[in-house]
Amino acid sequence: MPKQDYRKVIQKLFEEYRLHAPKSLAIQKQAEKVLVDGGSHSLRLIEPFPPRIQSAQGGYVTDVDGHRILDFWQGHYANVLGHNPPVVTEVLADVFTRREGLHTGFPDSSQVDLATLISQQTGVERVRFTTSGTLSTMYAILLARAFTKREMVLKVGGGWHGAHLWGLKGVSHKQGFKQVDSVGVPDDVSADVIITKFNDPQRLEDVFRKNNDQLSCFIVEPVIGAGGMIPASREFLLTARRLCDRYGVVLIFDEVVSGFRYRAGDVGKLYGVRPDLLTLGKAIGGGMPVAAVGGKAVIMDLVGRETGRQVKFSGGTYSGHPASMVAGKTFVQCLIDHETEIYPRLAQLSRDIRKKVPKVFEDAGILARFAGAENDVLPNNSLHTLVFPFDPDNLLKSPEDVLDPEKCDVVFVENVLKLAMLLEDVHIIHGLGAVSTAHTEQDVDQLCYAYAQALKKIIR
Repeated sequence: MPKQDYRKVIQKLFEEYRLHAPKSLAIQKQAEKVLVDGGSHSLRLIEPFPPRIQSAQGGYVTDVDGHRILDFWQGHYANVLGHNPPVVTEVLADVFTRREGLHTGFPDSSQVDLATLISQQTGVERVRFTTSGTLSTMYAILLARAFTKREMVLKVGGGWHGAHLWGLKGVSHKQGFKQVDSVGVPDDVSADVIITKFNDPQRLEDVFRKNNDQLSCFIVEPVIGAGGMIPASREFLLTARRLCDRYGVVLIFDEVVSGFRYRAGDVGKLYGVRPDLLTLGKAIGGGMPVAAVGGKAVIMDLVGRETGRQVKFSGGTYSGHPASMVAGKTFVQCLIDHETEIYPRLAQLSRDIRKKVPKVFEDAGILARFAGAENDVLPNNSLHTLVFPFDPDNLLKSPEDVLDPEKCDVVFVENVLKLAMLLEDVHIIHGLGAVSTAHTEQDVDQLCYAYAQALKKIIR
């Protein structure tokens, strides 16, 4: 697929979409008077405006204009069972009916229950809750720096670990993942963040040899999210574990996205690699705001009273929120109880998608592939980034292969295809998104039909 100028196509799609969703447009105009760009999360603010959702159930959302939209965003990939699964909503309804569930400022037993489940399923020795993935990775890095008494943080280019000071470097492809992605980050903090390449064991070896006595931690997603939903190679994670052990560096697995997505626990177990610290979010909340840091007691106890609470990991006002803890323990217990049904189901749907979707584009003369398709640990990844490489030999094994606009048609997938699919009442993210158990084989066929219809709008 050669590079193209999509400005006229995008303008035409904008015009069609304004006619397609007039009520959402009206809300957008009002929202822009009081909210920056009309909302509070950049990824949700689709241009020219997002559909405003009235209800959500299973694989679908319904907007204020009455469109029933097949959704593959699924709550930032959190909704493994689809939107508003009754197993959670019915329990929460009962909790609120009993005049329980809102914040009290006191701990309750549900927090113990959820922490126990997480510990049993992941092997972490201690857990502490917070409310977002950003906070969980920030606290994990703080713990690692305190434990090692070293300053430097190692991460991979294209890895998104949240909007905190150590996380805001090396996210976008500009300057080869070397730049700081937000103004306001102190120079001395960004200088402490070193960037390496995902799925490149040799480069990882080189970085460790050069900086081993300064590194506090290596934070990495076993399945890199914003960088293409690419699973790590087994060799890469085994190398990371070996190097961290050799040089006394804390290995942090950021499983905010991948935790409880591929099994009822951490994905690290599928690789045979246990990190020193593990961050979780999304799925463990059952649709409510829950995140956690877990890990070795010797590190986690730096938060506790016996060590003088050296690390100020308070978690925030709403950490351990009663309703969130009930939702989380209910959802996680459901994943555990039905593990042998849920995860094979996700894998089967993903196999169908990865077989059928590229064929739609092939029939239109367009090369389309899923990033990170070849992997012996997660061959049927239920998180999908659809990529349009200029070179058919591009292996799509790292964010450098996927996010570089010189290697892949990033504008087409992010600005053109996304909006064209909304006009077909299908919502995708980064080319496709997340599969849930609420999706069906018929939904996969509808997805493929929508791609074909969207291409007619784009190519005409």
